Amino acid sequence: MNATPETEMLTLSPDTCWEAVQNRDARLDGRLYYGVSTTGVYCRPSCPSRLPRRDHVRFFGSPQAAEQAGFRPCKRCQPQLPQSFSPALALIQDACRTLEEAERSPSLMQLAEAAGMSPYHFQRLFKKHVGISPKQYFLQKRGERLRGALTAGTTVTEAMYAAGYGSSAPLYTQSAAELGMRPTQYQHGGSGQQIQYAVAASFLGWVLVARTAAGICAIDFGSDPAALEAALRARFPQAEQVSADAEFEGWVRQVLTFLEEPAGGLHLPLDIRGTAFQRRVWAALQDIPAGQTATYGQVAQRLGSPKAVRAVAQACGANTLAVAIPCHRVVAAGGQLGGYRWGVERKRQLLEREARPSE
Repeated sequence: MNATPETEMLTLSPDTCWEAVQNRDARLDGRLYYGVSTTGVYCRPSCPSRLPRRDHVRFFGSPQAAEQAGFRPCKRCQPQLPQSFSPALALIQDACRTLEEAERSPSLMQLAEAAGMSPYHFQRLFKKHVGISPKQYFLQKRGERLRGALTAGTTVTEAMYAAGYGSSAPLYTQSAAELGMRPTQYQHGGSGQQIQYAVAASFLGWVLVARTAAGICAIDFGSDPAALEAALRARFPQAEQVSADAEFEGWVRQVLTFLEEPAGGLHLPLDIRGTAFQRRVWAALQDIPAGQTATYGQVAQRLGSPKAVRAVAQACGANTLAVAIPCHRVVAAGGQLGGYRWGVERKRQLLEREARPSE
């Protein structure tokens, strides 16, 4: 029997098709198309157009099938274009550009109206593609502009306005978590900060531990103590490096004990510096118990952003607090170890030690 337009290449049930349209499920773009009899237009499931009535909808397995049935392609989602074209992603990319160029964060309503969506659907789609909310994305980009302006040699006031801060109050309150210090200190490479550090031997080679007044700011592995010290100086070129006192020596011993006995945990304050999304990832990593692992995809799922796998991996690579933020517990989907800032062999040794039964 010859296939009709409706059945050509379409293997999904009508209920599944309608559910995909209701949810604007982009996963079925390229496999499913729907035509609306009242408009004569056919669309992708992810099309942001107003949801039609069920009794006005017909389903198809290809653009050709829809056009043979008399429907014309939607000008909004352009379903006749190759599957790689994603109208939903294009709208999100437009929103990202708006947020990157904005001096003040546009409201969710403004962004949603520009995309032709409800605020709820826009927020959901944005987090799905970007991994964080529009507000968090704006703050992240504003922080990047601030860091760039400060390191370019402008004054703090000039950097403040260039980055989009309307006044000095949010500059000093909101930038602290990301810069880890006052803007003037960041501008001068940590000038005015005191940093204590020590380098000790461990089963993973040399380990450098450093702290600021806020807490541990670095746990770094390497094969050369001098190289570890040079990396710390490059990170805080103008900070005052002071001798380790008895209290800090106790902290270093706690870090070394934690390396040997990870199940005991590390109970020290941490000076965590990163973007809003990085801090969300690192907090999720700290919830992974010793002896267990999670894939990059599973971490992204736990954050409510299943497509942010690459962003999760990048956040792991940006971690400067080895073992305290246990990025070594994140592995690739196939069970492979994946990458590690301090070398895959160290990652293997850490996981093997954590997998040992407690004595």
